[in-house]
Amino acid sequence: MSPENVTPPGWKPAKGYAHAVAGRGQLVFVAGQVGWTPDEVWESDDFIAQLRQALTNTLTILAAAGAGPEHIVRMTWYVVDKQEYLARRAEIGACWRDLLGRNYPAMTLVEVSALLEDCAKLEIETTALIPDPA
Repeated sequence: MSPENVTPPGWKPAKGYAHAVAGRGQLVFVAGQVGWTPDEVWESDDFIAQLRQALTNTLTILAAAGAGPEHIVRMTWYVVDKQEYLARRAEIGACWRDLLGRNYPAMTLVEVSALLEDCAKLEIETTALIPDPA
């Protein structure tokens, strides 16, 4: 069974995320990814550049496990500045569509006072589900 978005009867559809995702298969849990390169080098302190790198890191890890963006079923985003996130939603959406297409997993966004890596503006945890063969 491929992952499917779930919306309860009578609920408004989620925009940019899913209320829930259901499926059967192999789970892949990706540790929190920040906006540094695989060599742990910070190339930018810009929020969108860090987002792009964190998502690229996530996709690289998923590919190593045999998964792609279409298999992402859940993400938790930790951001250090909610106002920056809100102000840059259009750019976030463009970055998302560029790297992940039209896949919208169940998501949570949390503003935190700091992340372990001082330069990090965000950290993203991801769960993917590779469906069982038909």
